[in-house]
Amino acid sequence: MIDVESFLFNQIAGILRFQYNVYVSGEYVDSPAKFPAVTIVEINNGVFQKMRTAAPNLENAVSLTYEVNVYTNSIGYKKSEAKKILETIDNEFSNMGFTRTMCNPVSNLQDATIYRIVARYEGIADRNFRIYTN
Repeated sequence: MIDVESFLFNQIAGILRFQYNVYVSGEYVDSPAKFPAVTIVEINNGVFQKMRTAAPNLENAVSLTYEVNVYTNSIGYKKSEAKKILETIDNEFSNMGFTRTMCNPVSNLQDATIYRIVARYEGIADRNFRIYTN
């Protein structure tokens, strides 16, 4: 299995922690313990059929989807703070070759004081971690 998740997560999380002192997790968090918070979760890693070959290297590339959640609760500017953090995330995914396929604010029903944006990114990674757009 081609697994770029740790590499990708560490690169983006490092930048977010440095620029925003943000809590970053690789697992979905329903209610973060610290704000601002970001989750970066790989939600799909499937064999990219167009680059599949006969044995022994059946898996030459994978189709990837990442879901990002940005949570903020700053009084007065939580929406702008979330968008600023997401812009940094978006730039990093774009620089790596991923395409943003979805970006929406989501109502946080458990706590309306938390602003949340969800985005998804798709790309194809080969064995050398090169990313191709879909």
